[in-house]
Amino acid sequence: MTHIPGIVITGASGRMGQMLVRTVTDSDKVRLVGALERPGHDWIGRDVGEAMGGQALGVAVTDDPLEAFAQAQAVIDFTAPAATLEFAALAAQARCVHVIGTTGMTAEQIAALEPAARHAVIVRAGNMSLGVNLLVQLTKKVAAALDEDFDIEVIEAHHHHKVDAPSGTALMLGEAAAEGRGVRLDDVADRARDGITGARQRGHIGFHAIRGGDIVGEHDVLFAAPGERIVLRHVATDRAVFARGALKAALWGQGKAPGQYDMVDVLGL
Repeated sequence: MTHIPGIVITGASGRMGQMLVRTVTDSDKVRLVGALERPGHDWIGRDVGEAMGGQALGVAVTDDPLEAFAQAQAVIDFTAPAATLEFAALAAQARCVHVIGTTGMTAEQIAALEPAARHAVIVRAGNMSLGVNLLVQLTKKVAAALDEDFDIEVIEAHHHHKVDAPSGTALMLGEAAAEGRGVRLDDVADRARDGITGARQRGHIGFHAIRGGDIVGEHDVLFAAPGERIVLRHVATDRAVFARGALKAALWGQGKAPGQYDMVDVLGL
C-alpha cells in the first residue's frame, strides 16, 4: 500500500467538488481514490475525469460512501448538512480524516458530529482559506480592543447559487467578534433589518448578505464609531483557495488523535 494518503471527494459534480477533484489530482502529496454523488445522479458509474469533460482519471463516480471510504485516509466534504452527518458516521467507521467545508449547519447538527469525533479526526471550518482564518483572528483582536462605541457589522457577498445566509464565513467572523467582546453571538446577532426597525442597538453585531452573479466570496468586518471606521476585508477570486486549504487540512489530520478541530489548529494560529 502506498504511503500517499487516498482522498475521497463528496459531491463531485458540484463547483467545489470539481475544484477539489482537480486540486487532488494535481497534487503529488495525495491521490484520488473516490468520487461520490447522490443516488440517481447521471455521473454514477462514469469516470469522474471524463464526466468533468477531461481525461479519464481511473476513478468511477459512486453512490456508495462506505465502499469509497474503506479505500481512503481522508474525505473532503463540501455538501449539505444532512449528507455531512451521514458521511461523518461512515468516515468514523473507516477511521478516515473527515474535512468538512459544508456550511449552513445548525448548532444541533454540529453537536451531532461529536459521536463520530470520538473515533476519527474531524476538521470543520466555515472557510478553509488561510486569509479568512487570519481575518478571523484579526477580528477577534480588534473587537477585544474596541468598546461598544464601535458598532460591528459583517457584510458578505456570494454567487447567486448560494443557498444559506449568512455565510459560514460571516458567522465565523461574527463569532470571533463576539468572543473578542466577551459575549455570546446568539445574544447580540442582528441578522435582518426591514421597515421601521428603530435605532440600532448598542453592542449588537449586524449581518448583511449580498447574492449575485458569480461572486466567489467577499467578507468585510466594519467597526464604525462617530468620526471613524475600521474595515477588515477578505476577497476570494478563485475557489482554489478553499480547495487548497481543505487539502492541507486532510494532510494535517493524518495521525492526529480523534476529535474535532478547525483551521486555526491546522494553520497553527
